[in-house]
Parts: sequence; C-alpha cells; structure tokens
Amino acid sequence: MRIAYLMTTYPAVSHTFIRRELREMERRGHTILRLAIRPSNIPLINPIDKEESHKTLYCVSYPFFFHLIAIFSTFFSHPLKFFDALRSIFHMWSLSEKSLFKHLLYLAEACTFLVLLRKHSIQHVHSHFGTNITTIARLIMRCGGPKYSFTTHGALEFDSPASIDLGGKVADASFVVGISDFCSAQIRRWSKPKYWEKIHIVRCTVSDDFFESATPIKPEVFLFSCVGRLSPAKGQLVLIEAFSQVIKAGYDAQLIIVGDGELRQDIEQMILNKGLKDCVSITGYVSEADVRKFIIESRTVIIPSFIEGLPLAIMEAFALGRPVISTYVAGIPELVRPEENGWLVPASNIDELSKAVIESLELPLNKLQEMAENGRKRTRLYHTTKEEADKLETLFLEHENSV
Repeated sequence: MRIAYLMTTYPAVSHTFIRRELREMERRGHTILRLAIRPSNIPLINPIDKEESHKTLYCVSYPFFFHLIAIFSTFFSHPLKFFDALRSIFHMWSLSEKSLFKHLLYLAEACTFLVLLRKHSIQHVHSHFGTNITTIARLIMRCGGPKYSFTTHGALEFDSPASIDLGGKVADASFVVGISDFCSAQIRRWSKPKYWEKIHIVRCTVSDDFFESATPIKPEVFLFSCVGRLSPAKGQLVLIEAFSQVIKAGYDAQLIIVGDGELRQDIEQMILNKGLKDCVSITGYVSEADVRKFIIESRTVIIPSFIEGLPLAIMEAFALGRPVISTYVAGIPELVRPEENGWLVPASNIDELSKAVIESLELPLNKLQEMAENGRKRTRLYHTTKEEADKLETLFLEHENSV
C-alpha cells in the first residue's frame, strides 16, 4: 500500500515513535512518503534522524511559484471540491482562535501536498496529532485527494478541541487512532456517537533495543533521571522544589534532567536559588543512545508532568528495567501502577513528589528490582512494535481502496 505520513515537523527529537511506526510499515513492504510542513528547528543528533530528514519532502522548501501553480492546478482540476474546501476553511476559522490568513495558508499547503501525493500515487494519508496538520489532511481530501486518518496523542488536541474542530475531523476521517484508553475516551467526548466505531487504540511503542539493553539496578546508585522537553507542561520546576526537600531531609541523591527547551533558563535559575548545583544537572539535547545510558545509570526515572498523552520516556524506563515516579495524568495510570511498578502522585504536589522520591531511596533493592521487572512485563504486554503495528496495518488495509 502507498501511504503518506503527514506531519508538521519531522523528524523531531520527541517524535521517535513516529519514526519507529513508519519504518515498521516500510519493513512490511508498504511504500511510505514522508511529508512535513517544515524541518525541526532543533539540531538533529541521531544519525537515523538525519537519514529520515533526507527522505522527507518539506512544504517550505518549494519555491513560491510551485505553491501558486499547485493552487491553480487544484482549483481547475476540481473547482467544486476546491470551493467545498474553501467553505470548510471558513467553518473551521469560525471555531478557531487562529486568523483567517492562517487557515487560508492551510489550504495553500494542502494544494502543494496534493500535487506531491498525486505524483507519488498515494492511496492514503495518515497524520500524527489532530491539530493543524490534520486540518491540512482534511483539506487535501476535500480538494479531491486521498482519504485520511490521524493519530491523537492528547495534550495539544484536548487543550481546545472545539477550536480545532476535532469532532469534524473525526467525522471526515476514515479512522482515528488514540494512543491510550484515556485518549480514546476524549475523542469520543468531542465527536458524535455515530462516529465512535471509527475510533481505535494503537499505543506508542518501544524498540527492542531498549528491552535488550536492560540491566539490574546497582545498589550504590542514588541517581534519578527526568527525561523530557523542558517546558511548563513537563513539571520540571516542581521536581526541583521536591528534590530540594529531599536534599534538605538529609538524603544523598543526584538528579539529572535529560533534555532541553524553552524553560531551561528558569530551571537553571531555580537550581542555583535552591543551592542544588552540586546535585542537579541538565544535559541539553542528547542522542537516543545517551537517553538510554542516563536511564540505565538511574535508580528511578521521574516524569512529573502536568499534562500528557502517555510519555514515551515511561515506556523506555520500564523497558530498561527502571521503576517510574509520575503523576495521575491522562493515560499515565494505564501504564504506571502504584506499588506494582512505580509511584503516582497528584500533578504539581511538591510534598507528595518528594515523599515518593524518598520512598524510592529507602526501598530495599530487591523490592525496587521487582517493581522494575513488573514495569518491563507491562510494557512488553502493551507497547511492543509488532503487536501495535499489526493493529495499524490492519486499519490501513481495510481502507486501501478508499479514494
């Protein structure tokens, strides 16, 4: 089957799950066309991401006249469908916080992508995230292009689902994927019951490399790692507050924050203000291999998010044999089970977070190792590439003749 993956930016540091998914589809014999509006503005560290960037066609890389010709070509080949797409633009704009110009730009991008889709004889378009990129996939279909599906992750889509017309996108899609039960429920919340049969769960996955790299927790290790983009939603500032309490209580522990982002300066300032520069550090952007290394060096992985879909870092930590401290947010409780494989605390609760860190420090190593093994088993059960790719491939093939 000839499938286009449509993304806002690709590849990106935090989107390894997309890369893993589309490469698995290629391995199974499907032709995958990578399309993105623009490349990531974050330097690519992984060689595999650099390879992916060379395979991706970027809308912004085409000259102005290419876009102009694409618009006229789309209009003259299917004028009625073009006006239907234009009508839907005004409808979506009436719901949105974004400008009319931005929505007209979506239509122009849809026309450009449509030319590329026809050139490569694409049968189906799949997008990740139900935001602007799925708006473009929807417009492609309305302009006479292939039908589309999309994967919804949470967070972004559910911040303001009415303004992105999430329900309308579900109605027009061939099928919709949620990455967790929570995500599936939210899609149902914002779509009409008659479309619920379109909604399926296909979970994000961890590569076999992570399971194969697992090692026992070392008894002398009192290092905690926090993996994720440095942003307000990820809760790192609350973690610094909680870790300060742990240190003040007399515990000898270290924290390494793996990642980078717009909140780095604020986090660094708080580290200095709390007198933690000797026990808390930030790595900046690192490769997937380095992420794996930092997790393996840890006693426990902490994901203190305020809002999430279901963080890939939790799956990676479990696959590598490390228990997890996280929050009662979205799909996280579907994977992290208190006392079984980790700790869950209320989001932004500093006292409960510091208490969980202390419990991890005081827990006998054999019990900690047992929790880690439980996490590995649960991740193998729900987040392995073959099983989840089977589900997605079945959905693609069911809609192979949809044009």
